[in-house]
Amino acid sequence: MDLADVVFGTYASWSNLVVRLGLGIVFFAHGSQKVLGWFGGPGLRGTVAYMKQALGVPAPLAALAALTELLAGCGMLVGFLTRPAAIGIIAVMLVAIAKVHGKHGFFINFSNTPGKGHGYEFNLVLIAMALAILIGGAGALSIDRLIAPWGRS
Repeated sequence: MDLADVVFGTYASWSNLVVRLGLGIVFFAHGSQKVLGWFGGPGLRGTVAYMKQALGVPAPLAALAALTELLAGCGMLVGFLTRPAAIGIIAVMLVAIAKVHGKHGFFINFSNTPGKGHGYEFNLVLIAMALAILIGGAGALSIDRLIAPWGRS
């Protein structure tokens, strides 16, 4: 197995396509809020300021996290460099659990209880989805599959 197989290799899995597109939509949307200010988001300046002030994240790491969300989302949508993107997503979600969601327990705060944020259940689902892509690759209809297809005769 060579480096191209490790980074790009994938079977033509339709289930991985579904997981990849779900991740891509979520992370493109959230990354667009954080970096571009789309969908009512604060943009990169506001994101970095919030993460620095409220969470104690250094500005370069805050910018890296926001850009990771946006670029990983784009990569997932088109199926390019999905394994590195999955690693980035997992890292960002682990930090989100450690810095924000872990202290609120497992469940999402559906009742909008004042002073209580959302738990880490959604982060955990996103990590599981990213792990599936990390293990199995991008799946069908991906640029990665064009670069290093597995299972072709």
